[in-house]
Amino acid sequence: MSVLTIKDVAARAGVSAKTVSRVINGEPHVRPDKRDRVLEVVRELDYRPNAFARSLSSSRSYLLALLIDDPASGYAADVQLGALMRCREKNYHLIVERVERTADWQCELSSSLRGLNLDGVILTPPLCDDDALTTLLEKAAIPFVRIAPSGAEAVSGYVRMDDASAASEITRHLIGLGHSRIGFIKGDPAHGATATRLQGFASEMARSGLTIAADLIREGDFSSRSGFVAADALLSLAERPTAIFASNDDMALGTLMAATRRGLAVPHTLAIAGFDDAPSSRVTWPQLTTIHQPKAAMAAEAVDMLADPAYRDRSADSSYRRAVDYRLVVRGSTGVGADGAPRGI
Repeated sequence: MSVLTIKDVAARAGVSAKTVSRVINGEPHVRPDKRDRVLEVVRELDYRPNAFARSLSSSRSYLLALLIDDPASGYAADVQLGALMRCREKNYHLIVERVERTADWQCELSSSLRGLNLDGVILTPPLCDDDALTTLLEKAAIPFVRIAPSGAEAVSGYVRMDDASAASEITRHLIGLGHSRIGFIKGDPAHGATATRLQGFASEMARSGLTIAADLIREGDFSSRSGFVAADALLSLAERPTAIFASNDDMALGTLMAATRRGLAVPHTLAIAGFDDAPSSRVTWPQLTTIHQPKAAMAAEAVDMLADPAYRDRSADSSYRRAVDYRLVVRGSTGVGADGAPRGI
């Protein structure tokens, strides 16, 4: 069986091989009708250009890296899936690397990156807010896109959502169910989202005329274990909360475990809400009310930016700053009001 070549695609599409190359490489100056025709033929023939051959014919390697700090988290899994799927569509290869903060992590990472000839790097939280890491990439002249950074807008392109507004909405949902004594579990202080989610919670409580007792705010680190410990402390209070908002789904699962251990019925005795809509939020009982953060779509947007030939020289342009929508997902973990009356379980 003969191997498909770029010339086969060009012949079927009725264009030149150079035009096919421009379309595949995402280059401008191709008429929309020709671009559509080439992409249609690429799909029909299931043509997948050889990445090595493409790199020889251009200055690009068609290799991207996704840097993460916790590969076991549900957040990382969704981001990896989104990046992998979009890389497949664009005929890029993706390397996933964990960055561990050892004493010589910068030296080790710099050495690894030098040998890869990367077209770009995707940074996930909290790495996206690490000045030492972004400086290392800048010195190596490697373009990068940040997912959910907390600041420094002009540093690079980024994709993020409004965490504070989302936290306000889920707090408003709990208040609407009749809850006024609501516990809150904070995430890892190294993540920018930790402060913004707390801000959203606190602002909505204040808007509703509700005060937050100091003992209702507990420390976590985004792990289910930390959620369990924090929730257990909240549920040990003489006047325990009727609802707990854990600022990610893993900690909300830990909260659910703490409630189960105490024999508390969820949501009838205790309402629980999380954040992120991780796969784990849908495989527990009751399923978790949460905020859907389109993590896979955010990763796909990051790949799109790095695949854009213009990005290397214009990464700080405002056109490479993307905001994505979130949505409140109401499930069984908050399905009754504080009075115990069913609310759409």
